[in-house]
Amino acid sequence: MKTRPTDASVEAFIASVDNAGRREDALALLPIMNRVTGTQPRMWGDSLIGYGEYAYSRADGSRHRFFLTGFSPRKANLVVYLMAGVGQHAGKLARLGRHKHSSSCLYLGRLKSVDLDVLAELVADDLAIMRQRYPEHLL
Repeated sequence: MKTRPTDASVEAFIASVDNAGRREDALALLPIMNRVTGTQPRMWGDSLIGYGEYAYSRADGSRHRFFLTGFSPRKANLVVYLMAGVGQHAGKLARLGRHKHSSSCLYLGRLKSVDLDVLAELVADDLAIMRQRYPEHLL
């Protein structure tokens, strides 16, 4: 797996985001994620802000590690990573507000378009699923 944790500064990364709205949203999401996860963020690769860590094995037997949840202020969207899978949260997604999603990615245009309490619930619920799914693999 190419994406690994780094010692880069989360705050410096957010400060370097070109899009002012995306930067503003990342700064607003940071304390929410810190509170919900109860952990401090860490940079993963050049552009992912991750919380927690777990180990897993792929079908080919290779072992990898990744964050339990995280986010990234991408050019097109603010992306929140729900590693248990977005499909686990259909009821809350209906209450979230404007968003798109793929299997583990929640794409948000601007935070003002979503209910931040629902977003915090989504992240908390997803973390609970991940911790239950990988109890012996949490790092």
